[in-house]
Amino acid sequence: MFVSALEWVVTLAATTTVLLFDVAVMARRSGEPTMRRCAIALSGYVALAVCFGTWTWQTHGRQFGLEFFAGWLTEYSLSIDNLFIFVVIMTSLNVPKVYQRQALFVGILIALVFRGIFIALGAAAIQRFSWVFYVFGAFLVYTAIRLARGAKHGANTENVAVKFARNHLHATDSWHGFKLYVTQGSRLSMTPMFLVIVALGVADLLFALDSIPAIFGLTREAYLVFAANVFALMGLRQLYFMLANLLQRLVYLSKGLGVILLFIGVKLVLQALRENDLPFINGGEHVNVPEIPTLLALAIIVVALAITTAASLYTTRE
Repeated sequence: MFVSALEWVVTLAATTTVLLFDVAVMARRSGEPTMRRCAIALSGYVALAVCFGTWTWQTHGRQFGLEFFAGWLTEYSLSIDNLFIFVVIMTSLNVPKVYQRQALFVGILIALVFRGIFIALGAAAIQRFSWVFYVFGAFLVYTAIRLARGAKHGANTENVAVKFARNHLHATDSWHGFKLYVTQGSRLSMTPMFLVIVALGVADLLFALDSIPAIFGLTREAYLVFAANVFALMGLRQLYFMLANLLQRLVYLSKGLGVILLFIGVKLVLQALRENDLPFINGGEHVNVPEIPTLLALAIIVVALAITTAASLYTTRE
């Protein structure tokens, strides 16, 4: 896939501008967003992603269009799970609603930064070391097994981070707006907002560790990896307010993600075997294993998400 420098610049500028405009400018409107406004904005962001995927399909070919849609759906599902952890953090730390929008902005911004860093590192590693697919694949399989055993994706990360901060830093229980620290006498004290940011940052870091290997299992194009991640982050602010209660009903979301990550992990290992150059595996020769088509990968992702959502809503029906 050839992507010109102009195409990179335009895509980078346009997508990040839209994302930052939403979380930094639109979020400043007074009052909690209404369901109608959230639904309209979310529909617009989904439409933008579909338009971009269609444009990629027409401009760069069917294969890359499919890779974008598969990557975007995977990253979107992981972002929703990430959002669930945001809700847990806000609830467990009793963040006042007036400050939740600001904290949410920081959480999304940190997620964008971490994913950008991991995309650059992942792309560089793949270009230089084909065996990195073994590492990515094994990591995703391990994560999938943990989820299958009932472990929540990213569970307790906020507690570990907050406990560490509280045990090693002087913190106050009073809120001071968006200030991260205040002066009490001659001593600096961390505010609850500082603890919230620490927890969100740790959660974003752990989710980036999962999401980047997952999408590199679907496409090796850094351009599509970046675009899928940015589009997956669009609308998270609206989803937070729309799904704060509904997320509690998605009881099988982690299991559905486990199936997706397991499938992509196996796909990565198969790809690593086909490109194998490690001397202790098949004498350093390529291994003749089947290749999983992108269309099949996209179908499996869609079916897994549909079944997960339907089963969750049915199980938690009133």
